[in-house]
Amino acid sequence: MIDLTAQQHSAIDAAITESVQRLCARTAALGEGARALGEAVAAATADGKRFRPALVVAAFTAFGGRETEAPALWQVAAAFEILHTAFLIHDDLIDRDVERRGMPNVAGRFQARALSAGADERGARVVADAASVLAGDLLLFEAARIIAAAPVDESTRAALTDVLDEAVLVSAVGELADAEHSSRADYPDAEALLAAAHDKTAVYSFRAPLRAGAILAGAPAHAPLAEAAAELGLAFQLVDDLIGTFGTRRQAGREPGADLRESKRTPLIALARETPQWPRVSSALAVAHTGPIAVRRAQRAIEASGARGELERMVSESLARARMHASSPALPARAVDLLERLAVAIEARIP
Repeated sequence: MIDLTAQQHSAIDAAITESVQRLCARTAALGEGARALGEAVAAATADGKRFRPALVVAAFTAFGGRETEAPALWQVAAAFEILHTAFLIHDDLIDRDVERRGMPNVAGRFQARALSAGADERGARVVADAASVLAGDLLLFEAARIIAAAPVDESTRAALTDVLDEAVLVSAVGELADAEHSSRADYPDAEALLAAAHDKTAVYSFRAPLRAGAILAGAPAHAPLAEAAAELGLAFQLVDDLIGTFGTRRQAGREPGADLRESKRTPLIALARETPQWPRVSSALAVAHTGPIAVRRAQRAIEASGARGELERMVSESLARARMHASSPALPARAVDLLERLAVAIEARIP
């Protein structure tokens, strides 16, 4: 989605590695359990797409920043990958997942560790939960520490801290709303689910890294950038919902129709509930967990209800608003081009 040079990718990777190695070295000195926690954190940060740090670098360049004059660029970019990993670890804990990308996550590693040490299933789950909370907390603090220690002037540090603060706060609110929606006896309306989707992802994945890059480049606060980025983030999340329901294994990185199998409460399903075809959709969803044929039946029912088309329309509207904000004369041409490329890439993800 973001085209960086090999050198830029290497610089991002090096900054992330430096941060993780620092954590690993410090935990290794504190005993076997701490060492295992450090190793789990290192595994969690490995092999990601590193999209958010790429956004920091791309925005920095788009706003006229020069890498040779900004030694903090790579550390700040790394902070957003560290933040992302912290959120993933906590998200897996909330969802009770023990794997990510087909491999044991922090919870999975510590659950296996506890079982091998003689714990029963309940005890192993307690250990897994504790490790997940603590690993995510360590990374949240590490992201804040990177910003606090970055070689920048105090006004820049204050602005970056505000960006990070907003990202953590809004994402926490979105995660809580998502959890509450999942536990409700009734079904939340589409507007509530859309708000949770926005808060959970859009701010920390798009608005925060883009703003951070602009701040490092010395650009003044740009409301159009923040607004465009928020709309891009919402569109990105809505496309993720489409991928979770209709995407291929390659697109989703898991079994096709996983959201249907797991009975996730998404904006797509909320839209289907508002249609006259909901009884048919509901009936199909009730058995979607039974296998591929049932998943395909549920997909067809959702499509027939018009919910898929409606969600695609909402993606288009969000991208249109992003482009409107991006057209502001306050933004430099390269920033406008970056935002347009992001919009095009999001459109290309629609399954």
